[in-house]
Amino acid sequence: MSNVTYHISSLLEKMTSSDKDFRFMATNDLMVELQKDSIKLDEDSERRVVKMLLKLLEDKNGEVQNLAVKCLGPLVGKVKEHQVETIVDTLCSNMLSEKEQLRDICSIGLKTVISELPAASSGSSLAANVCRKITGQLTGAIGKQDDAAVQLEALDILSDMLGSRLGGALFSFHASILSCLLPQLTSPRLAVRKRAVLALGHLVQTCNGNLFTELVEHLVTEMKKNESTSTTRTYIQCVAAVSLQAGHRLGPHLARIVPLVVGFCKVEDDELQEQCFQALDSFIRRSPKEISTYVPTVIDLCLKYISYDPNYNYDSEDEEEMMETESEEEPESEEEYSDDDDMSWKVRRSAAKCLETLITARPDLLLEFYRTAAPAIISRFKEREENVKADIFSAYNALLRQTRCSHSCRQNMEVADRGDSPLSALQKQVPLVMKSLQKLLRDKSIKSRQGCFAVLTELTSALPGCLSQHIPALVPGLVFSLTDKGSSSNMRLDTLTFLHVILSCHPPECFQPHLPALLPPVVTCISDPFYKITSEALLVTQQLVRVIRPLDQTKASQPSPYTKELFSATLKRLQATDIDQEVKERALSCMGHLINHLGDQLGNDLPPTLQLILERLRNEITRLTAVKVLTLIAGSPLKIDLRPLLKDALPILASFLRKNQRALRLGTVSALEVLVRNYNDCLKPAMLEPVLGELPSLLAESDMHLAQVSIDFLTTLVSAHPASLPKLSARILPQLFQLVHSPLLQGGALASILSFLQALVMSHTPHLGYADLLKQLIGPVHSTGPTLHKQAFHSVAKCVATLACACPKESNASITQFIQDAKSARVGDPVKVLAFLTLAEIGRERNLGNQQKELKNVILEAFASPSEEVKSAASYALGNACVGSPADFLPFLLHEIGGQLRRQYLLLHSLKEALTCLPSEELRPYQEDVWKMLLEHCEAAEEGTRNVVAECVGKLTLVNPEQLLPRLCKQLSSGSPHTRSTVVTAIKFTISDQPSPIDSLLKNCIGDFLKPLQDADPNVRRVTLVMFNSAAHNKPSLVRKLLSRVLPPLYEETKVRKELIREVEMGPFKHTVDDGLDVRKAAFECMYTLLESCLDQLDIYEYLNHVEDGLKDHYDIRMLTFIILTRLASLCPSAVLQRLDQLIEPLRVTCTTKVKAGSVKQEFEKQDELRRSAMRTITALLTISEVENSRSMAEFLTQIRANSELSALMDNIQKDSVTACSTEIMDIS
Repeated sequence: MSNVTYHISSLLEKMTSSDKDFRFMATNDLMVELQKDSIKLDEDSERRVVKMLLKLLEDKNGEVQNLAVKCLGPLVGKVKEHQVETIVDTLCSNMLSEKEQLRDICSIGLKTVISELPAASSGSSLAANVCRKITGQLTGAIGKQDDAAVQLEALDILSDMLGSRLGGALFSFHASILSCLLPQLTSPRLAVRKRAVLALGHLVQTCNGNLFTELVEHLVTEMKKNESTSTTRTYIQCVAAVSLQAGHRLGPHLARIVPLVVGFCKVEDDELQEQCFQALDSFIRRSPKEISTYVPTVIDLCLKYISYDPNYNYDSEDEEEMMETESEEEPESEEEYSDDDDMSWKVRRSAAKCLETLITARPDLLLEFYRTAAPAIISRFKEREENVKADIFSAYNALLRQTRCSHSCRQNMEVADRGDSPLSALQKQVPLVMKSLQKLLRDKSIKSRQGCFAVLTELTSALPGCLSQHIPALVPGLVFSLTDKGSSSNMRLDTLTFLHVILSCHPPECFQPHLPALLPPVVTCISDPFYKITSEALLVTQQLVRVIRPLDQTKASQPSPYTKELFSATLKRLQATDIDQEVKERALSCMGHLINHLGDQLGNDLPPTLQLILERLRNEITRLTAVKVLTLIAGSPLKIDLRPLLKDALPILASFLRKNQRALRLGTVSALEVLVRNYNDCLKPAMLEPVLGELPSLLAESDMHLAQVSIDFLTTLVSAHPASLPKLSARILPQLFQLVHSPLLQGGALASILSFLQALVMSHTPHLGYADLLKQLIGPVHSTGPTLHKQAFHSVAKCVATLACACPKESNASITQFIQDAKSARVGDPVKVLAFLTLAEIGRERNLGNQQKELKNVILEAFASPSEEVKSAASYALGNACVGSPADFLPFLLHEIGGQLRRQYLLLHSLKEALTCLPSEELRPYQEDVWKMLLEHCEAAEEGTRNVVAECVGKLTLVNPEQLLPRLCKQLSSGSPHTRSTVVTAIKFTISDQPSPIDSLLKNCIGDFLKPLQDADPNVRRVTLVMFNSAAHNKPSLVRKLLSRVLPPLYEETKVRKELIREVEMGPFKHTVDDGLDVRKAAFECMYTLLESCLDQLDIYEYLNHVEDGLKDHYDIRMLTFIILTRLASLCPSAVLQRLDQLIEPLRVTCTTKVKAGSVKQEFEKQDELRRSAMRTITALLTISEVENSRSMAEFLTQIRANSELSALMDNIQKDSVTACSTEIMDIS
């Protein structure tokens, strides 16, 4: 006998003891053993343990019973299937026992066993077999009308089974479960009805279409009969449950259900009306498309019943005040207005919740809500029931949140706010909101006041600065909530949070008259024992300091009477060491703001406070905050005297540059930059030596942002502290030039290097002059070492051009040398490329004078070079030379384009550079010549040439859009497809993501440029789609109103056109070519873009039809539609769920398709990538909350798990997935 078996036997023996403590301890020890993963029981031990635990369920001691039930959970995974069935049989038979305690304990036992059963998708049949055993007995127990207690327990367990991941294992029992549950909806016991409704809600998640239709038909029929209000309530409750659990399936039936529910809303029964609004709420959440026609009716009902209070009179404000006075004198009289029989509050609350759901679900009706719903909601802020008032506040907050989202969308889409925008509507309602809330801000109810502050916070976020005129009305309420003894900690926290919000979002002068009232309670809160209140009060104090003395008023300002009070309260918290970390940091930050704004008024208190900040700088926990505070103080316009601090602070700051904490290094460099800029006269070279010693390690390509900030510091050092410059050449400059030669250098970091080099060369420091820096920059290009990356040539050229522009006299010789390098046959291609790029950068900034003629010849000669990089650089140089000397180079360029047919592509690229960089005023004299020449080249045979021409036409149109855009529009009627495609492509280059003068003109005529979507030529249709995609991505406002016209031809292009498919013979083989593939790709790319920018304008179900077709298309199209479907899973989960069965099938086909043996390597790689992409999409679909209840998804997952290759692939993708999978998904997989 093994040790485990012996130990288990001894425990089982103790369980038979007459002493309850022995039985309890033995059962507890058994549970500990069963929870170990390593334990394995032999068959005899399994049988004995199961028998003993089932016996202990009937133990006289309740604690032993409870432990025995807990043991069943881990036991299920440790014993064989037939033992689990024995457990289930015993528990089910005991469920029918007359002993109530045994019945309850066995009910808990069944739930425990069910929760531990393995999922069907894991490949185990245990769950299915056990569920079948349980279900038959449960349906029998539910049918026993004589014992309600048994019915309730059975319904509870059945709901658990149907609602868990095991619901799919009961498919064969669904019909019998439905026939068993339906009669319970008319049970005389309300509890039985409620649990039957819950079970039916879970059933519809997994049942088939026929059963679902049968259930809906039954509910509709019974609702029409309306035999009694009580049962009608239950049926409406059931419809709401079905909608919440499977709204995507109920959608098609809503046309019959909604009119019935709307009709019952008008029946004078409070609970029935409540159920009706809850049902409407669930329809709006789960079937937004199908209920859209009933939205006006639902709004009217909500607005009517949100104020339904037949037992209370709100008519007169005077009466309200009298009632309040009476309630203060006679507390008992409140009972008159909170009658227990009055259920009308339930109707108001459900109407408010329904209205909130509607506001959230229909952002497109925002303006309508402001016209109709907002005034009604605001008028109900006076609601007497606290719970209802909380929901009314919540509904208005939803409206404000939607307004904020709408405003950010409108900004992204470049939509100007006109007088009819939601924001302007909200602005008009602010006085009404304030009038309704002003009295509530001093309400006795803490919950009401918290609701008021929540509304005002949302209001300020949606419309910053909107309360400027209403601060006098707000201050008494704020002071009341901060000083009222009855205010809880949460109330004061909410008040301080709101105070911080309005102080941040409104100009200081609004609050200056109210400082005497606001400051004392805030200062009191700084000393509050609760750390969260202290922390929030310190944040508010930072803002109040800004109010006391704004930085733009530092010169002409009288000493503030509040400085000493605020300083003392903050200093007390700053000196304390035994306080919360958050309070330490906020106290430090608050003191920094105090010194920044009021430091000149602190007198003798300032030096010790600065020493305290220095101590915090040495402390590892507070050092980052201390660095930020030091930066703040050093940048103060008050010129705070930091001399006593600098000697000790600089070595500490230098040591921070070695730390791993990136935020600390960034903050430290910023602090050093401000210190050097503002306190350069106090700094000696020796003090900066430790800092300069640490800088080289920061100039690395691994962190470009840190490198950029460090270079900005060096630039400041060059200007403010020239004495330190000799130290740079040894270590810092070599590291800097290494960064210049990095392929990763671009953007802000490159701009910082250019500024630094300009400042350095203009400082005239010995050994750091023009010639020295130039040599270090171009040395690696002229050396025989490894060739630099292509991007590095551009960086070096910009740096050289910056030096040349700073030193024009010294650079003339260099320019001559670059021209000689460009034409010399003895130098390599890299040297020539650098020469042309440098000449381009210098030529863009200035006229090259006498050297221009030679440069023209050199460039033309370079066009004949065998090196493509040299030709490209020469073309770039010519284009940029036009920018610096348009009068000389532009006519030359136009002449060459007309005469040099073989070099047109390069010359057109030069023209593109010139058109991109030249100001409109300088281009206008040449406008007609350029326009005429470009139109002549629209017919070019080479597509690459036509694309460059199109870009040039687009850039030129931006020069004079009023004149050239109509001309471009006329070219659409050209008989040549090449010209039409060039014209449409040109429009793409007039659209940018920034506001532009052409936008208003383009908005009026872009419809004409979209007409080629129906052109006979496939290439014209393709480039039109590409242009539309650019517009939808960069400026959605241009196309939003045209979508009704554009979407039909767009969707048409997603279909495979057989007439565009042809066969090409390649030797003995025939190869199929689809000329429509590129057009379809462009169409699906447009669909993806519309998903991001115009989702609210799409009929998502029509959209999904074409996504389904794309899932069965060519490799490229399928890859696109997988990405679209992945995005849809997060944006429109309900719609995707409704179409899941149709979407799963093509995914299944993709995952299970095998490439024919003997196919080329690329075919295998393509199929692997398709499979991976399909799996990513499935992972995304699994994040939808109800997807685990889909039968098709459950079967597909079982199929995946049965295939080891697919299962391993899915596991890897789920690990790598950015989307966090929910626990339900993990259970299934």
